[in-house]
Amino acid sequence: MADLQLYQYSLIGLLFVWSGFIRSGLGFGGSVLTLPFLLFIIDDPLIFLPIIGVHLMVFSLLITWQSRQRMQQTAMMDQAAVSSIDWRYLRYALLIMIVPKMIGIFGLLTLSSSLMSAIIYVIVIAYAISYVLNRPFKSNHRSLDILFLVLGGYVSGTSLIGAPLIAAVFASHVSRERLRDTLFVLWFILVVIKLSSFIVAGIDLQLIHHLWLLPCAYIGHLLGQQMHSKLMSADTRIFYRVLGTVLIVVSSLGLMKTLLI
Repeated sequence: MADLQLYQYSLIGLLFVWSGFIRSGLGFGGSVLTLPFLLFIIDDPLIFLPIIGVHLMVFSLLITWQSRQRMQQTAMMDQAAVSSIDWRYLRYALLIMIVPKMIGIFGLLTLSSSLMSAIIYVIVIAYAISYVLNRPFKSNHRSLDILFLVLGGYVSGTSLIGAPLIAAVFASHVSRERLRDTLFVLWFILVVIKLSSFIVAGIDLQLIHHLWLLPCAYIGHLLGQQMHSKLMSADTRIFYRVLGTVLIVVSSLGLMKTLLI
């Protein structure tokens, strides 16, 4: 990233504002919805994935700390206050995802990553349409959710783009008030594993560029906080329509990119 033009640096900065906005507003999609555009500037995902990963860790910690502060204040007024994180379902999902996550990192599956990504994006689009139509999909078979979590964990291990599928499953089992914070804790754990693999592989984490891209993401984070507050106070149908629409957009972009490779 040392030989770019000023307009390219400006576009990258704006895209990281967008990334922070989506991540903070919905709790997912910051990577998948931003990476395709970043690759139009520099066609090398290994330049941007470490930056996005570190941002995920930073803002996951920030969101978790802010939620903890709010819960402590609420607890002083209401002894029945509950955590903003669904630890029960988070532990359950991690037990399912950890093995395929590690398999994805080491690339041991026979199917190509592009084919696996295309299959997952199609599944997510079908999943999200039910939200847009105000008919959220509720699986009657736990095995189907397990399959989605396994596939999401694998793709997350290979490229950090498993968020749409994972978020769709979590949205069916975690209340909307706890969904974003629960996803942030999950992303933190998954990114720690991914960044550790980058370090072991000797990939440049682009630490120097965090000095100017982290503030850009923080601006988007603040804007996203406002959007999230409005979503939480909005009608449930509006929330699920927004969630489904974002899932469709993210997955369609990913599917088109996969098919064009």
